[in-house]
Amino acid sequence: MKLSIPASERESVLSELSTANKIFQTLYPGDSPERQPVQTVYGGANLFKSDTVMKMAAASKQSLKSYAPNFAVLAKALELPGYEVLPSDEKEIQALENQLNAMSAEEKSNHPAWIPLAVYEKILRKLDHEAVEDFRIDFEDGFGNRPDDEEDATAAQAALEVAKGMIDKTISPFIGIRIKPFTEELKKRGVRTLDIFISTLLEQTKGKLPEHFVVTLPKVQIPEQVTALVRLFELLEKSNGLAAGTLKMEIMIETTQSIINPEGSNALLGLVKAGEGRCTAAHFGTYDYTASCNITAKYQAMDHPVCDFAHHMMKVALAGTGIFICDGATNVMPVGPHRGNALTAEQQEENMLVVHRAWKLAYDHIRHSMLHGFYQGWDLHPAQLPIRYAAVYSFFLESYDAAVLRLKNFIEKAGQATLSGDVFDDAATGQGLLNYFLSAINCGAVSVEEAMATGLTHDEFKTRSFVQILDIRKNKAKVNG
Repeated sequence: MKLSIPASERESVLSELSTANKIFQTLYPGDSPERQPVQTVYGGANLFKSDTVMKMAAASKQSLKSYAPNFAVLAKALELPGYEVLPSDEKEIQALENQLNAMSAEEKSNHPAWIPLAVYEKILRKLDHEAVEDFRIDFEDGFGNRPDDEEDATAAQAALEVAKGMIDKTISPFIGIRIKPFTEELKKRGVRTLDIFISTLLEQTKGKLPEHFVVTLPKVQIPEQVTALVRLFELLEKSNGLAAGTLKMEIMIETTQSIINPEGSNALLGLVKAGEGRCTAAHFGTYDYTASCNITAKYQAMDHPVCDFAHHMMKVALAGTGIFICDGATNVMPVGPHRGNALTAEQQEENMLVVHRAWKLAYDHIRHSMLHGFYQGWDLHPAQLPIRYAAVYSFFLESYDAAVLRLKNFIEKAGQATLSGDVFDDAATGQGLLNYFLSAINCGAVSVEEAMATGLTHDEFKTRSFVQILDIRKNKAKVNG
C-alpha cells in the first residue's frame, strides 16, 4: 500500500504530538482513585475534644429517632421516592417493614417502599459506625477573631485533643484544620496557628500525623497565597522531621477573584498548580461567595444561580485533574424552637414541622449539589448528618440498577478488546463508572456484595483502578491459557 508522507517527517510530527499528549496527561491524570468523603463537618476549634465525633454521632442518631422514628416519617418529610404510598399508622408501617424484610432482593427492589426503607436502615448503620467521615477543626469563621494568647492556647489544646483521639481511635477517618486566610491582615495569625498546632501535635505523637490530615486555606484570592502555604509546609516538615511532601492542603473558593483572575481567565487551575502537588481538594464557600457577588443575606443559598455558575467553573476547570471538589453547607439548622422535657403537644408538633422543613431544605440542597457533580459537602450540626446520608443514599440507590448494568456491559466489552489485542482507549469512562460504586461503597449506600452484581470481585474493587482490573483479567486469561 502506497504511503505519500516520508517516514522521517511523519515520525517528527508524531514525536511533537507525543510530547504534547504527555504534558496533557500530566495535567489531567483523571479522577483520583483515593476515597473522597461525602461530607465534612466544620466545628469551632475552641469546642473540639477528642470525643467530639463520638458525641456528634450520638446526637445525630437521637435527632433521627426523635423526628423520624421510622422510615415512613423520614420518607414523607424528605419526599423520598415512593413516599406517596407509605402508610401513616405506626402498626401499618411496622407491618410493611416486616413484609419488605421477608421479601427476596428482587422483590424488594420492585416495591415502591424499598428505597425509603433501605435508606433509613443504611442511615442507622452509618450513624452507628461512622457518622462523621471528615472533620475540620475551625480557626476561621467557626472560631472568630480572638486575642492572640487565646488562639495560641486553643491551637495547642486542639492538637493535644487530636493526639488523644488518635490513641483512643475516636477521631474521624479524615480530619484537618482550617486556619485564617493569608490576607495581609490575617496572614501572621494564620501562620502562627498552623505552626503551633502542627508542632504541638507532632511533639505529642512523636512525629505522626492522623491519616488523611489536611490544612484548609480559606478565602484564597491569588496563587501566591497558596505558594506561601507550600513554603511554610516545607519549613514545618524540615523542622519537625517529616518527609518532604507529607503536609497536604485544601483551598477554599469563596471570592469572585478565585473564579476569574485579573486577566479575565479561569483562576482555578492556576490556584491548584500553585500548590505544587500538595493541593488535594477545592471547597466552595457558599455564603462568602454569594456575599462577594452582592447577594443579600435573605437570598444567599447553595442553589442560587451565582453559586451554580461558580460550581460549573470549578467543575470544568478541575475535571480530570484528580482534585476533589466539595460544596458548602445549608445554614438553616434543624433544631426545634422549643426545648425541655415537658413540652405540650402543640410545641412538639411545631418542633417537628421546623425540623422537617430544615431537613427538606438541606436534602434539596444536597441533591442539587450532586446533580451538578459535587458529591461532597459541608455539615454544621449533628442533626444534619442523617439528612446528608439520606440524600446521598437515595441518589445512589435510585440509579443502582442502571449503573450495575452499564458497568457490567462496559467491563465485558473492555475485557474483550484487551484480550483480543485491540487498544481500549476509554478507560476514563470505565474509571468514572467504577468511581460511582466506590463512592457508594465508601459512604455505605451500597455494600461490596451489592456492588458485585456488576461482575467485579471484592479484590478487583480493592484496586480502585479500572485499568488495573483490566490488567488483572488479562493476566489471568494468559495463565489459564
